[in-house]
This record gives sequence, C-alpha cells and structure tokens, in this order.
Amino acid sequence: MSGYCDIAPGHPVHGPYHDTEYGFPQRDESALFERLLLEINQAGLSWETILKKREGFRRAYAGFDVDTVAAYGDRDAERLLADPGIIRNRLKVAAAIHNAKVVRGLRASHGGFARWLDANVHDESGKPRDKASWVKLFRQTFRFTGGEITGEFLMSLGYLPGAHRPDCPIARKIARARRAA
Repeated sequence: MSGYCDIAPGHPVHGPYHDTEYGFPQRDESALFERLLLEINQAGLSWETILKKREGFRRAYAGFDVDTVAAYGDRDAERLLADPGIIRNRLKVAAAIHNAKVVRGLRASHGGFARWLDANVHDESGKPRDKASWVKLFRQTFRFTGGEITGEFLMSLGYLPGAHRPDCPIARKIARARRAA
C-alpha cells in the first residue's frame, strides 16, 4: 500500500484515515466490525467512495453495534437496500448481517472479535499466519471475505504488514503505539 502513503497525506478524505486509523491496532468490537463492513463494501469500488459514505454506513448500521445488526431481519435488509447513503448490494447487506451474528458468536467462543483475531495470529503449526492462511480462515468464518477484503482488513489493523511505507512517519507512530500496547 505504499502508494497510499503518497496520495493520502493532505488529502481531505484519505488523509485523516491514513494518519489516524490505517494500520493502527484496534480492540473495540464496533470499530473492528465497522472496518470489516467497510472493507466488504469497498469491493469493486474506490476506498474514497467508502470513506465518503462512512457516516451513511454508521447511521444505517446502528453505529456498527454488533447486537443490533445481528438482530436485523428482512425489513431491515430491505431498508438498507433502499438507503442511498450506503452501497446497496444485496450480497453485501446479507454479509453484514451474517457477519454481525458471527462476531456476536466470537464472544462466547473466544471472548470477542479482537481475541479471536489474536488467537489466530499463528497457524496450527505455530508459525505466523500468512495472508493465504488468513483468507482461508476468514472464508470459513465470515461471508464476502475474499483475498483482497481479508488482506486489507488485516493490513488496516496491523495483523498483516504493508499498510505504510517504512519511511512514512505514520509507520513510526504505529510502531510506538504497538510498543505502548
């Protein structure tokens, strides 16, 4: 994503995300669910489009509250499909609702979404999980999580490398945040 470090600084839409969120560790369930939902909706579109619609997604998906979205039914899905503030794609809407149910289930099985991610940093043999292994795990666990979606989601949280160029000042800021955590 080194190109992101070239276009994002100073950009009115990409800049704040690049400087304060992209690649930074995150533990909050709503923030993790938001990131997954946004990455899924980005498929086939520009990240700028998604960032511009972010507040629309926040309103439509109850502030990314997992329990609320997991309880969405057919009427909610139809409401979402009619909402011009978000991406109106039936498969993406269905994936958001399904994935909220999965995240809710991760509380019982792992203590939450962040703990599930942490528990899967290493594969079955104890080696650090590579992108292909993460993608396989995500496809077994969530809906609408192919290679690019899973890779960007994990890179955006620091589980996979490459969010920033090594010489990007934000990369140093992230390294300090990780050491402090």
